[in-house]
Amino acid sequence: MSDHDHTKARYVMIGGFLGAGKTTAVAKLGRYLLKRGLRIGLISNDQSTGLVDTALLRSQGFDVEEIAGGCFCCRFNSLVEAANKLSETAKPDVFIAEPVGSCTDLVATVSYPLRRIYGDRFTIAPLSVVVDPERCARILGLSKGRSFSSKVCYVYRKQLEEADLIVINKCDHVAETLQIELSTSLHKLYPHTKVLTCSAKSGDGLDEWFACLMSGEPVSATTMEVDYETYAEGEALLGWLNGTIRLASKQLFDANTMLVAFANEIRSKLSDLDIEIAHLKMTLDAGDETGNLSVVSLVSSEEAVDLRESLHDRIGGGELIINLRAEAQPQLLCDMTMQTLDTCVRAGHGVSTEIVHLEHFRPGKPEPTHRMTVKS
Repeated sequence: MSDHDHTKARYVMIGGFLGAGKTTAVAKLGRYLLKRGLRIGLISNDQSTGLVDTALLRSQGFDVEEIAGGCFCCRFNSLVEAANKLSETAKPDVFIAEPVGSCTDLVATVSYPLRRIYGDRFTIAPLSVVVDPERCARILGLSKGRSFSSKVCYVYRKQLEEADLIVINKCDHVAETLQIELSTSLHKLYPHTKVLTCSAKSGDGLDEWFACLMSGEPVSATTMEVDYETYAEGEALLGWLNGTIRLASKQLFDANTMLVAFANEIRSKLSDLDIEIAHLKMTLDAGDETGNLSVVSLVSSEEAVDLRESLHDRIGGGELIINLRAEAQPQLLCDMTMQTLDTCVRAGHGVSTEIVHLEHFRPGKPEPTHRMTVKS
C-alpha cells in the first residue's frame, strides 16, 4: 500500500473454484500479516449457513464474519456490513474475503463497486484466483480424467479470465512437468494475468504471492463479458449440501478414522454413479478445551481423502459439519450422505447422531446488487 493510503484498509479477495485450497491460503495469509504487525478480519461466504471454512478459521483464532445466502456479488450490502462489524471489533488493517467457489464476475460486482462507492475506506488488492492443478489441467484439456459438464466449466473459465493473479496451488502434489505445462498454457490463454505457483499447505511460493497482494494494484483495464444465463445454469448444475450433526457415544472412538472412512464411502458411491465431486469438507469438533478439530477434505471423485487436521485423542462425541458440493441432484446427495452416515457412523462406530441443521439445494440465479463495467 502506498503512503497516502495508510489510513485505508486493504481489501483482499481470494477466489477460485471449489476445492482449490482457498481456505488454507486465507489462513496462511492471515498468519503472514499478523507476523508483520497488521490487524486482520476474515469474511467467509456461502450459499447457505453452516460452513466448515468458518469453523476452521475461528478454531485458529481468527476474527471471522460469515455471509450466507448468496455470493458477495448478490450480498454486497452484507459484505459492507460485515466489514463494518469487523471494523468495530477487530479494527482490521486488512480484510481477507473468500467468495463462494462457484462465483465469478467479481471484478464488476464487488471490486469496482467497493472502489467507486467506498474508495475513501478501502484500497483494493489484485484479484487472486486459486486453482487445483489437476482439476485445471483436466478442464483445459491438458490431461484426462473426470471433469464437469460444459456449463460448469464455463463458470470455471470465467473465473480464470477475470483474475489479476492465477495461483497454481498444491505444487507439492503434482509433477513439475504438469506445473510447467499448466503455467505455459495459462500464460497463453490469459496474457494479461500473472501466473504464480505455490503450496498453501507447505508454504512454498507464498511470499511472492502475498507480496503481490499487499503492494500490487488490480491490472484489468476492462471488465469481462458474462452470459448470466449460462453462468446461472452452470451454477445450478451443482448440488449443495450443508449439514451439522451432533454425535455421541458411550464408548470413546477414533474420530479421524471414522471421518476418513465416511468420506471414502461418499467418494466411492458418487464415483460409481459417475458424479464428479467439486468439494467435500468435514470438521468434527469435540468441544473440549484443546480447540482441536478433525478436518477432512476431498476435491475430486478420483482423488484420495485428505485428513488435513487430526484430533489427538479418542472422543466420546462432538459436532460434525459437512459441506458437500457435486454435480448432482441435491436430493440424491442428501439421501446418499444420510445413508452413508448410518452405515459408517452409527453402525460402523456405534455412534448416535442428532441432526441439528440440514440443507440441500441448487444455487439460485445470481442477481448482483451492483454491476459496474469498464470498456476499453
